[in-house]
Amino acid sequence: MLIALNKPYGVLCQFTDENGRRTLADFVRQKDVYAAGRLDQDSEGLLLLTDDGALAHRLTDPRHKQPKTYVAQVDGEINETALSALRNGVLLNDGPSLPATAERIDEPGWLWPRDPPVRFRKHLPTSWLSLSIREGRNRQVRRMTAAVGFPTLRLIRVRVGDYVLDGLASGETRML
Repeated sequence: MLIALNKPYGVLCQFTDENGRRTLADFVRQKDVYAAGRLDQDSEGLLLLTDDGALAHRLTDPRHKQPKTYVAQVDGEINETALSALRNGVLLNDGPSLPATAERIDEPGWLWPRDPPVRFRKHLPTSWLSLSIREGRNRQVRRMTAAVGFPTLRLIRVRVGDYVLDGLASGETRML
């Protein structure tokens, strides 16, 4: 079994929480499935869940280098210098990242409102980029954009390998 979830902002990537925060159990009714990979509580988008350990391993093990694609809203007008640095790999506190595919994009027209909204600052612009990585280090995309001078304000995973978010509404699941 393989399930796609569009994980909303603020949801933990686990099924229980002693502190009463929202978890995967609030959205996924199937039993005995586990997240194949993680998304931080403050990240949104495609999360795959499965009951197949071998499939979960293929999706998450760094040796398989499954590409993961994100759209990110960043603080400031991202420039070609920063995009080039992302494409070449950037130095993070736990070592250099692998080169990424990075391009500036328009704000996606399919985007749902985030609750709570990203802070709005009238005189400080934001921009959007598409970024694909083949690693999965802790908060990696956020650390990469910050390393090139453009902190991430909103992060949405739209693809893992061949699996895509593809119109799935925030909080909804789809059997794959």
